[in-house]
Amino acid sequence: MTADMLHVTEWHNGGKVFSPFSETEMRRRQDALRLWMARRDVDAALFTSYHCITYYSGWLYCNFGRRHGMVITHDKATTISSGIDGGQPWRRSFGDNLTYTDWRRDNFFRAVRQLTPGVRRLGIEYDHVSLDLRRKLEAALPGVEFIDIGQPSMWMRVLKSEEEQALIRTGARICDLGAVAAVAAIAAGVPEHEVAMAGTNAMTHEIAQSFPHVELMDSWTWVQSGINTDGAHNPVTNRKILSGDILSLNTFPMIFGYFAALERTLFCDSCDDASLAIWERNVAVHRRGLELIRPGAKCNEIAAELNEMYRGWGLLRYRSFGYGHSFGVLSHYYGRESGVELREDVETVLESGMVVSMEPMVMLPEGMPGAGGYREHDMLIVTETGAEDITRFPFGPEHNIIRH
Repeated sequence: MTADMLHVTEWHNGGKVFSPFSETEMRRRQDALRLWMARRDVDAALFTSYHCITYYSGWLYCNFGRRHGMVITHDKATTISSGIDGGQPWRRSFGDNLTYTDWRRDNFFRAVRQLTPGVRRLGIEYDHVSLDLRRKLEAALPGVEFIDIGQPSMWMRVLKSEEEQALIRTGARICDLGAVAAVAAIAAGVPEHEVAMAGTNAMTHEIAQSFPHVELMDSWTWVQSGINTDGAHNPVTNRKILSGDILSLNTFPMIFGYFAALERTLFCDSCDDASLAIWERNVAVHRRGLELIRPGAKCNEIAAELNEMYRGWGLLRYRSFGYGHSFGVLSHYYGRESGVELREDVETVLESGMVVSMEPMVMLPEGMPGAGGYREHDMLIVTETGAEDITRFPFGPEHNIIRH
């Protein structure tokens, strides 16, 4: 190996760039982790997930077959990136950055060793570290004891700071703009993907206008029609919308790694009586769910009360998932604050500063009267006395039977 073929180096190209979060906010996050580490005699933490690295550094990495990480010790924070990423990780990281090259396959672990000298107890994300990565960490760091940092970090993230809430409010506003643009494109004969592009383009344009030096990545819109509405996460297709179709509209702007969402049931041109009855019942559950979001409420008790509404109409068997979840550093391919989900098996008590959705859905199979998937979705910030619904786009039959 020649002298100019480096394994690990610093690639500090350019200066730090705009972040929506202040230095005070980022230090708060890292210092909260350090306090947890000090109380448990943990020497350092190695994060490898999108959501944790983004939360503690502000840098959202592009995986593309390579390993990425972040080491936080009691006095330093350093992201680990590959040479293919150039200087962007340095510019986006709150803290230092170390770059490893492709000259040898496991140079990532050289970088980890360089950042963890003398470490005896190392926090890693048990819910993200694969068996293969665990074995390689054990080989690279002999004698080091691993401690789970994934669950503790999740509980640190569930309470959103004022700065986080401000960014999430902006995301909610941009969701609404995407929905307006998508609805304007809905008509019989228009393919789902054309409607989706209208929504995504509107959101991307607004994100670009709202922030300096923002990375425009991963915002998307799902438009599902007819049978495609049966799954909440069904991808956009080129199916053409038919007059009388049930539609699900979902707008998802991604801003500095933070996810926001709006979801609505709509009909194209008209809604038959059977569908209208199901839709109105789901809207009633949604309205009641919005009322139940408040500090002191338990996630499972909210789910239990809403279940009774569905049960009374004979619809409980058609419910397909939980009633809502936490928001923050989250996307369709990373992150989940599973401790705050409105499900029967989650006993978490809601607190001021949490951000959650209310999103009841029922799906009636093809061939039944009113067949299709019905779903409404609002985002709420839990306050000291109740909850603030930050979603403004209207829901229900009186607003969303789309006629052009």
